[in-house]
Amino acid sequence: MESIARDAGASTATLYILFSSKAALFNAVIDDAAEDFARQMAGVRAIEGDARTTLTSFAESYGAFMGDPFIRSIFRLVMAERPRFQAVALRFFEKGRTEFGGTLIGLIERLSRSGDLRPVEHPSWAAGHLMGMIEHPVFFVPLVTGDEVAVRRTIAEVAAEAVETFIARYGA
Repeated sequence: MESIARDAGASTATLYILFSSKAALFNAVIDDAAEDFARQMAGVRAIEGDARTTLTSFAESYGAFMGDPFIRSIFRLVMAERPRFQAVALRFFEKGRTEFGGTLIGLIERLSRSGDLRPVEHPSWAAGHLMGMIEHPVFFVPLVTGDEVAVRRTIAEVAAEAVETFIARYGA
């Protein structure tokens, strides 16, 4: 808590007034990141249009979120602190799965019903395919390399290629 207070330019006493413990502070950081998930996905759920338009909106939002260095730092924090704060880490995981995975599964189901995509037997698997094509270059590579290796394509280019590949597999 001392180093956090020092980095924040506050006293440890002030930090303890706001957060009763390191666990409470950790919860607040994770909750804030989870709320950012929810805000970004609210706009994506409202998109109406064909498969390419809808999926591109999702892919660009997801890529921008996962490509954010602050978000990678949150993931690193969650992974490092998971042994001590398992419940918080699992809540973080569930929130992401609900906000991103749930949103995309809903979009895939809607697009399948409208005929823009073929009927998808396992929408969650299909969602994982699209998300994985985005995550690898914009999140996983920088996460593993400590942000020393970055994708050379823009988020829009990554999203467009992922959506084209997805539509080639699942398009009507």
